[in-house]
Amino acid sequence: MKKAWNIFSNIVVVLVAAAAIAMMIFSVISASMFNRNDRSIFGYRLMIVLSDSMSATDFDSGDLIFVKKDVDPLTLEPGDIISYVSQDPANYGQTVTHKIRRTTLDEDGELGFVTYGTTSGEDDAAVVTRSCILGKYEGRLPKVGTFFAYLQTAPGYVLCILLPFGLLILSQGVKCVRDFKDYREEEMTEIREERKRLETEREKLEQLKEQMEIDSDEKGEWTEREQNGQME
Repeated sequence: MKKAWNIFSNIVVVLVAAAAIAMMIFSVISASMFNRNDRSIFGYRLMIVLSDSMSATDFDSGDLIFVKKDVDPLTLEPGDIISYVSQDPANYGQTVTHKIRRTTLDEDGELGFVTYGTTSGEDDAAVVTRSCILGKYEGRLPKVGTFFAYLQTAPGYVLCILLPFGLLILSQGVKCVRDFKDYREEEMTEIREERKRLETEREKLEQLKEQMEIDSDEKGEWTEREQNGQME
């Protein structure tokens, strides 16, 4: 039972350690890669959807979406979904991922796009020009973004990273104390067995000594009787 319990506890420790390390890696990836306009992987930007402005048709809040960067604006057409840096004073500088309704020209005669969120159906206030486009939406992982966003919060860090590592440290501390106790118990057992062995040997030596003394006395008596017999 003790051996089985040790195997089980070791498996649990390995699984918890793997989960904690995975959570830490996911947290680093989330903080360094997601919703970063200056970062991409394999030509795609990874973004966590923060609103339901497109939930009527394409993706929901909490989804992780893949946006292909370096897209040629001339290849875009109505119905495509693009991510862009908003120029609308209401959300200036924020990243928005909406659907193209139609192409147009801005005040300077530059090619632009009128976009809208499918949930409200209303056009965005500002025309999206090519310099603001970050890429074209290609796909999503439903609700995966919610998990990664949670990892970036204080409760997520505590629950998914700090707590597992704390449990690992505690379990290893308990294991060290248990191993030390087992070592001391084995050491004391060995000492007791050694003492018992020495005591047994000492008793054997005493018995041997006594037997030798008896034999010596008997030999002396026999010699004395033999001498007395010769004298008679």
